[in-house]
Amino acid sequence: MKTLFIINDPPYGTERVYNALRLAPALAKKDPGHEVTVFLMADSVLAAKANQKTPEGFYNVERMLKRVIAGKGQVLLCGTCMDARGITEAELMEGARRSTMDELAAATIAADKVLVF
Repeated sequence: MKTLFIINDPPYGTERVYNALRLAPALAKKDPGHEVTVFLMADSVLAAKANQKTPEGFYNVERMLKRVIAGKGQVLLCGTCMDARGITEAELMEGARRSTMDELAAATIAADKVLVF
C-alpha cells in the first residue's frame, strides 16, 4: 500500500501539519510494507527547515518528519514553494529533499491513497 500526504499549512499555528505527521508514521508502524510519502507545499515547506527549537512540551515538526524518514518514508518539498519563501536546500533537515510538480504527479498516480492536509 502507498499513501501520499500532501500538506499545505504552515508548520505551526494550525494543527493540520501536526495531525498529518502523527498519522504518517502510524501507518508505517501498523504495516511495515506501507510506503509513505509526505509532500510539503506552500507554507508547509517550512516544516522541513533544520534545527528547529520549540518550547519545552511543544511539538516539533522537524522531529516528527524525522520519524517519517526513520520509517523508510519520503519527505519531498515543492521547489517553487521553497524559492518563494527563500529556503535553500542547505537549510533543509537531513533526509528531506527538493522536488517538482512532475514528481508529485507521479507520486499521486502511484499512490493507493492521497490525503490532503
